[in-house]
Amino acid sequence: MKSRFRIAPSLLSADFARLGDEVRDVVAAGADLVHFDVMDNHYVPNLTVGPLVCEAIRPHAGVPIDVHLMVEPVDRIVPDFAKAGATYVSFHPEASAHVDRTIALIRDCGCRPGLVLNPATPLAVLDWTLDKLDLVLLMSVNPGFGGQAFIPHTLDKLRLVRRMIDGAQARHGREILLEVDGGVKVDNIAQIAAAGADTFVAGSAIFGTRDYAATIARMRAELARVRPGAEPGG
Repeated sequence: MKSRFRIAPSLLSADFARLGDEVRDVVAAGADLVHFDVMDNHYVPNLTVGPLVCEAIRPHAGVPIDVHLMVEPVDRIVPDFAKAGATYVSFHPEASAHVDRTIALIRDCGCRPGLVLNPATPLAVLDWTLDKLDLVLLMSVNPGFGGQAFIPHTLDKLRLVRRMIDGAQARHGREILLEVDGGVKVDNIAQIAAAGADTFVAGSAIFGTRDYAATIARMRAELARVRPGAEPGG
């Protein structure tokens, strides 16, 4: 049976001078998704890339592009990323004036909507949105920069969201990914999976190594050690 664990290398840590090559290399190394961080120097104190870069890497990807919008406001830019080839588009509830409307906009544009929760964001926002989502992303660092250390209390939050997602999936039968972003490494990925995550964003832990395929293989080996009952849907 194919593992339902997904590894999503974050391009934030890639070599931007050769981004097309980096995308092809990491996909060939076994990436399930390509994670695309969008920062606006407003919602977060950093500035990265936009729809034109997303469109440029699309022919090189061959896997879904997982766009994480750290921008405010959100709605104006959603159609641009849909046209640029995004599969998933996730946003922070604090950055949207009307969260439900933004979720509907993403789906109307032909993308799969996701909601991103910062380390201190309460889970109550999921009470009325979860059934409309295809992805929940828990930040295990404060957003804005790569290379930060994993915040341990994210594991407790993961366990709670896992139960919420399992309940939602039982109601409607539609898959909802539970993704974690920030400080994910070979030596903690199994612990994060056991707490309930099924999708793992890793930036410097992959792009900071010489052999992407070997690193991803080591991550999958660690995930294979997670007892079957701990894997969502296992």
